[in-house]
Amino acid sequence: MRFHIISAAVLCAAAGALVGCNPDTAGHARADSIPTASATPATPATGAKETTDDKPTEAERKAVPDFVGMGLQSAQDAAQAAGFYALTSHDALGRDRLQVFDRNWKVCGQNYEAGKTIPISTRLDFAAVKLAESCPAKDEKAPEAAQGTMPDFGGKSVKAARAALDPSTSLTVNDASGSDRWILVESNWKVCTQSPSTGTALKGQPVTLNAVKFDETCP
Repeated sequence: MRFHIISAAVLCAAAGALVGCNPDTAGHARADSIPTASATPATPATGAKETTDDKPTEAERKAVPDFVGMGLQSAQDAAQAAGFYALTSHDALGRDRLQVFDRNWKVCGQNYEAGKTIPISTRLDFAAVKLAESCPAKDEKAPEAAQGTMPDFGGKSVKAARAALDPSTSLTVNDASGSDRWILVESNWKVCTQSPSTGTALKGQPVTLNAVKFDETCP
């Protein structure tokens, strides 16, 4: 019988499907020869663009609903339902009262007319009065801050007048009716006369206001 000498190369090729041929491992594959998945994702090269779209998105726009005549709380709820969440309100009579209980106030006007299309991020401002009051013919803004001269506070609330003056101003408020009443809730009192007079340069001098309640007539 003749024996055929089979070369090592042929044996290796035949066994390749079972194990990797490596003279250092005696038929066992080396651990460092097996590729492993990286535990940490590859970091994008510096300056590489993100896959997200860098084009800015235009703010969503909607038509402003008509809120006039609604209760303030109902108007706020309706505005939010329409997508407008930046909301504020002010005293339409210019008395600088706070709308603490929204259900006690009604909307007389709004800073954007109904039907106007604006971004939903725009702030809506409601001009409001209390339920028992009538809406004014026009929105009565509180007096602007004094800019070196005495504003005209006639008919304005004592609270609004105080807010317009420099906080350091020495202010005296008297009952113009002569009854010497305490003026506790200043937004309920209106200015009849003032000193110094309108237009006088303010240089730190004291200010005096004489006032009566809003439902009263100045003497």
